[in-house]
Amino acid sequence: MLYPRRCPVCDCVLTETSFKEIVPRVCPECENKLVYVGKNHCFKCGKTLKSDQEELCYDCKNREHFFEQGYALFEYASINASIYRFKYKGRCEYADFYGKEMEEHLGTLIREWNAQALVPVPMHRRKERIRGYNQARCLAEGIAKYTKIPVYHSLVERTRKTTPMKELDVRERQNNLKRAFHIMQDDVKLKKIVIVDDIYTTGSTVDAIAKELKNAGVQEVFFLALAIGTGL
Repeated sequence: MLYPRRCPVCDCVLTETSFKEIVPRVCPECENKLVYVGKNHCFKCGKTLKSDQEELCYDCKNREHFFEQGYALFEYASINASIYRFKYKGRCEYADFYGKEMEEHLGTLIREWNAQALVPVPMHRRKERIRGYNQARCLAEGIAKYTKIPVYHSLVERTRKTTPMKELDVRERQNNLKRAFHIMQDDVKLKKIVIVDDIYTTGSTVDAIAKELKNAGVQEVFFLALAIGTGL
């Protein structure tokens, strides 16, 4: 009664009329609002492509990435309000819904990667203290619950407070992230890792972490994102 379960899409309280299953995921009004990334997507980063004759998006054709492959679950425009509450309004409980959706829609792909660990994109300590949590870590733990892949949340540290990425273009994003991440182990024994973040846009953050991981001995780096933008 004090903390009712809420729809992760619209945040309305899930009432008894919403209960089509023992633990309802979304309210009936929101069942068809979410837009999942379709089959016609970039082979490298997962962005939706305009033509089924293409294999790579504009960003991936014109930039070298340090990760092998990545994928996102939703088109950003259909889930942006949910992500905002998850990220800034303390709705950490959404992570369970996100994790289950990841397993249902991307589980086969995730298993093909044979990853040994999920690594959430870290926040700077001061920023995480102010917010109270790291949404990428919450998301990774939600995914781990259903995929059974362990979360290594202390493997990568964010050593420098950076400018919010939404305010920068591609080149500025890359410069903004130089020397921003540090691997906490001298010799990482893990060989296949999946980086987890809430939103993928240009890949600058994933690339910066993937580069450091490979320098530390990781052989293959993939990524999972809750939603994907259109690029810059």
